[in-house]
Amino acid sequence: MAFSSLSRLVISLCVLCVSVSSAARFDELFHPYWASDHFTIEGQTVNMKLDKFSGAGFSSKSKYMFGKVNIQIKLVEGDSAGTVTAFYMSSDGPKHHEFDFEFLGNTTGEPYLVQTNVYVNGVGNREQRLKLWFDPTKDFHSYSILWNQHQVV
Repeated sequence: MAFSSLSRLVISLCVLCVSVSSAARFDELFHPYWASDHFTIEGQTVNMKLDKFSGAGFSSKSKYMFGKVNIQIKLVEGDSAGTVTAFYMSSDGPKHHEFDFEFLGNTTGEPYLVQTNVYVNGVGNREQRLKLWFDPTKDFHSYSILWNQHQVV
């Protein structure tokens, strides 16, 4: 798949630990787009929290043609139905390109699901749901998206 448009990283998460792997500070590369009071920055690590009223989200200040995003996530324990934890890349415009990585909230006792989707020229319909084989609430786990002009992994 060839992406001709640039993509912007958008993170919308409940409980998150992001390590910025460059010499730049988090606020030089990203900006909160809601609930800025739900962020704490400790060196190269950014923590976001979910409370009874709001989660948090941030977006990259720059656009990227290709790259790799690594993120560590620990999901909310217990009944989290209605809570979606996600990170995705998206270009601008009605014929946008996008790829999504979303953890769906669940009902206690049900398996945790991750849902992915890819949009090309504004068309998605490539959703896949996978049952996780581990408990994503017990610890932080690393997830990545790698993309270039040929593939999204």
